[in-house]
Amino acid sequence: MNPTTTLTMTDVPPDDRRMTTDIRPLVHVLRPALTDADFDRFAAEAHRQGLVFTAAYDPHGHCAGVATHRVLATSRGRVLFVDDLVTDPARRSAGIGAELLRHLTARARAAHCDRVELDSGVTNQAAHRFYHARRMTISALHFALEVGAD
Repeated sequence: MNPTTTLTMTDVPPDDRRMTTDIRPLVHVLRPALTDADFDRFAAEAHRQGLVFTAAYDPHGHCAGVATHRVLATSRGRVLFVDDLVTDPARRSAGIGAELLRHLTARARAAHCDRVELDSGVTNQAAHRFYHARRMTISALHFALEVGAD
């Protein structure tokens, strides 16, 4: 498959049925602890905060991959930040993730961003190989502090 000519990138708003039928199942692959109700709340709130849900559809209308992203103004310049990038597990290594990343890079250029950034879990070595193969560098460490109720 040549995804460059066969995939259609579509932004899906939270109230679209495809958010439930297409986006949520793929995000669940990446974030299995996220319940359906939690996903629905997250999608609505994050969309209000500027998160865009982009789905990659094949010619048969099947969702082959999803990227969630937003443009941020930071002290380091404008950034297109990718929250999630996931491909249907049955279709990995077919160029879908690479095409999604190319699409996001083009969007970043159109939005006058300085770069595309994302976080990747420290144990996700397959993703790290994918990002390194696309000339992405490890430019920072992401630190987190849980602040939930005691």
